[in-house]
Amino acid sequence: MSANKTFNLLHEYSPTISVGILTAGLMNLGSELSLLEGTGIKVLHFDVMDGCFVPMMTVGPPFIKGVKTHLLKDVHLLIQNPQAKLEDYVNAGADIITVHLESCEDVHPVLRELGMMENRNDPDRGIVRGIAINPGTPVELLEPLLDDVEMIVVLAVNPEVRGLPFFDSIGDKFTKVKEMVSAAKEEILLCIDGGVKRNNIAEIAKLGAHILVSGSAIFDGKAPAENARFMLRAIKSQTN
Repeated sequence: MSANKTFNLLHEYSPTISVGILTAGLMNLGSELSLLEGTGIKVLHFDVMDGCFVPMMTVGPPFIKGVKTHLLKDVHLLIQNPQAKLEDYVNAGADIITVHLESCEDVHPVLRELGMMENRNDPDRGIVRGIAINPGTPVELLEPLLDDVEMIVVLAVNPEVRGLPFFDSIGDKFTKVKEMVSAAKEEILLCIDGGVKRNNIAEIAKLGAHILVSGSAIFDGKAPAENARFMLRAIKSQTN
């Protein structure tokens, strides 16, 4: 296994759900998160949007730091030129930081700098470095980055378009990424982010991702705990 303990934890938990926190009731966030206790959820997903790389603006380091939880913090940076902001998100307690391949001219320095940073929650645990690609980005552009990442996030939606339609071609794209990683003999977690709902999670889980990101399917304002258990059962059933 990897020397990165956070990577090993995620691998142990997989296949699993990274729960999108921004779909929760943020005015009662403590109560919302308490509903996930005992469900088997291990990871919280934070979508950080800057209004430039994508049209929306969401949260930043103070919000992430303010979320008190024993769950792993999975921070997805949908921002331009993320290198200048890495330290802020590390200091906020991120266990996983994902940057977009499309976010700057050369993402190599970003990933390498992140690889030298220390996890503020536990210095011995390490930070998982993720690279995300949009639906229109050629998979082949990932190949030079495989030595510098512990996770690849394949987006099934276009974050630049409001409404976030689900792309039916995600299967082909994900399979290409999976084959590339296998051929390179690299230890890399694979993640699918976007459009993962109760009615399609079992089908998506068949693709073999370690992590699926889902928010509104869990925090629907009705039964978060029941939804979380349902989603976890659905993905586990595809590995048995």
